[in-house]
Amino acid sequence: MKYGGAVVGGGLLAGCTGDGAGDAPEGNTSTEDETTDGETEDAEDQSYSVTMEPMGEVTFESVPERAVVYDPQWADHLVALGQQDAIASLGFSDGYYTGYVEALPGVSVDVDDLPGLWDSGLDKEQFYELDGDVHHVDPCRFTSFDSGLDREDFEELEENVGPFFANRFSRAHGEPPEWCRDSYEFYSLWELLDAFAEVYQVESRSEALTEVRDEMLDSIYAELPPEEERPVVGLVVYNPDEESFSPYRLNGPGFGKAHTRPLRARDAFADSDKTYAENYEGAYDMEGMLEVDPDVLLHNFDWTNGTEEMRERTEAFFALDEHPVGRELTAVQNDRIYATGSALQGPIMNLFQVELSARQIYPELFGQAPEPGDVAGLGELFDAQRVADIVNGDI
Repeated sequence: MKYGGAVVGGGLLAGCTGDGAGDAPEGNTSTEDETTDGETEDAEDQSYSVTMEPMGEVTFESVPERAVVYDPQWADHLVALGQQDAIASLGFSDGYYTGYVEALPGVSVDVDDLPGLWDSGLDKEQFYELDGDVHHVDPCRFTSFDSGLDREDFEELEENVGPFFANRFSRAHGEPPEWCRDSYEFYSLWELLDAFAEVYQVESRSEALTEVRDEMLDSIYAELPPEEERPVVGLVVYNPDEESFSPYRLNGPGFGKAHTRPLRARDAFADSDKTYAENYEGAYDMEGMLEVDPDVLLHNFDWTNGTEEMRERTEAFFALDEHPVGRELTAVQNDRIYATGSALQGPIMNLFQVELSARQIYPELFGQAPEPGDVAGLGELFDAQRVADIVNGDI
């Protein structure tokens, strides 16, 4: 067993019960070393600390060179910060869609041979084998259900291999398990990017990417019509077997809506008690959806058509014009139904998906949306060359 290139100050347990939630990340520090004759002299200590809940303060002895990654958004954060070579795993071997990255001029990333962490659960021994300097895995998330590992397992891995650094419940501001609930804190996508940039000591890249995002949003906001003239948009997943729609909040909190919330459209389900956050079983049948009748329907998660189940749902969604009731929906009649982006998004994915959402919701302002998977049709509302330069280190 090895002690990784990073060590947690106080341990996982302490990090989830301690004070200081939300403290700004600390930079490099220096200490005094004792010389052989008992005198002290200033010596540069290369360690540094980064604070993010639920871990608390995490101390790194050096910049991590090997990162065990589960969720695709963390992989996207690392690629955006030029740390793609550090990625040692994914949750699933094909779990990170690279189409957005490869649409950036002169940027590529190869994740084809990365091992997947999930195989009917998590295997503790695989973490030892991967030997990561840091784990971008949120223990609170994986103790909220039967993942195969419990809190004690994560504490053991933290002690013997390396620290954990991730915050999964910021996706939709869901409720963490009780053991880490009191100190859990929610962060925006771009706050998470700042924290990851601190870990890898590349803060200038995070700042530069945030500037690109802010410039894009400023240009979008300058074109938006008054609120009462904006379309009513429904964010849904279609369930073809039940012929029903599971609704989501278009403008809900969390990085999972970071591609739709900034567009400031009117949410068809803003006052609904059936949305996924309020009622997991809630759904609208075809007649119920006809009563809501949004101007635009966005099919959640499936821009890249990742799984067979989602492909089947998507095909059925785009065939609503053949349904005797579905064809009466205004969005269907006006050809305003779209596949939209992934909720598990990092900064590169978000830049492309904000543009995608803008084109889907306001095509008269920002141009027609491309067909699902046609990434080459995106990259005009933000400075894609600037993003490529940042990824490649030209800040």
